[in-house]
Amino acid sequence: MDFKFILSQALKEHWATGHFNFSELDTARAIVEVCAEVGSPAILGTSEGERAHVGLTEAVAIRDAFRKDFHIPIFLNADHTKSVEAAKAAIDAGYDSIHIDLSAMPFEENVKGTREVAAYAGSRPVRLSIEGELGYLRGESKIQKEKIEVRAEDYTQVEQARMFASLTGIDRLAIAVGNIHGISLDEPNLDIERIGMIRETVPEEVALVLHAASGIDDMQIKHAIQAGIANIHINTDLRVAYAAGLRKSLEEHKDDVVMYKLEAPALDAFKAVLKEKLLLFGSYHRIEHLS
Repeated sequence: MDFKFILSQALKEHWATGHFNFSELDTARAIVEVCAEVGSPAILGTSEGERAHVGLTEAVAIRDAFRKDFHIPIFLNADHTKSVEAAKAAIDAGYDSIHIDLSAMPFEENVKGTREVAAYAGSRPVRLSIEGELGYLRGESKIQKEKIEVRAEDYTQVEQARMFASLTGIDRLAIAVGNIHGISLDEPNLDIERIGMIRETVPEEVALVLHAASGIDDMQIKHAIQAGIANIHINTDLRVAYAAGLRKSLEEHKDDVVMYKLEAPALDAFKAVLKEKLLLFGSYHRIEHLS
């Protein structure tokens, strides 16, 4: 069962897979444990910074170990990869999926680099899923202390999305529709109509991805899924929950030096957010129906 098939089922049945980043073994295990508990596919992500911290080889080994232990669909994605070289390195290391994010470049350069990565992945004996990005996502993966203004030129343009998908050979397309990285002082307002228009224009086999979904109202998330989003990235909400749980634990157990005990409340908070998001996405009990 590959990632592309799962995303196609999600689109047809109007639910979404959750994509969650990790930078430590414990958080990776927490993601997979929750997904196994609720019957959801597990999409593990590592940004370039997280890959530098965990290690490419180590991240692949973690995925392999979890597949052996949990017996659920688990995929490892190289999230927000900013260069062709870094994308190729993740492919060579054994990642299942590559998000090549050249969205800051001019359209022609974005197409060229994304197409090169897709072609490189296509030469592999095992099928990989390749994600490109079009449009500009502002902000950072943290709690913002200011309002983030999304400008008209930031949004993914419908006709450009069609051209981009056609020219690059991607399996997934990350779009900018009012979403921002991190959690800002004002709540993001998704352009649901634009999502629907992009979905109608881009070939059905290309899944639409919503990054930076932390801090977005639940109803907007539901409308985005109905409009055609099949994969949703959550990171900041998880980091905030984990950090708050860890701070509280350290404050309440000042004499304790056993890290896995100190970390337990943080992981519990992390897992609680995961369950909420997977329920919101409609991802509960989906594995048993995938065939």
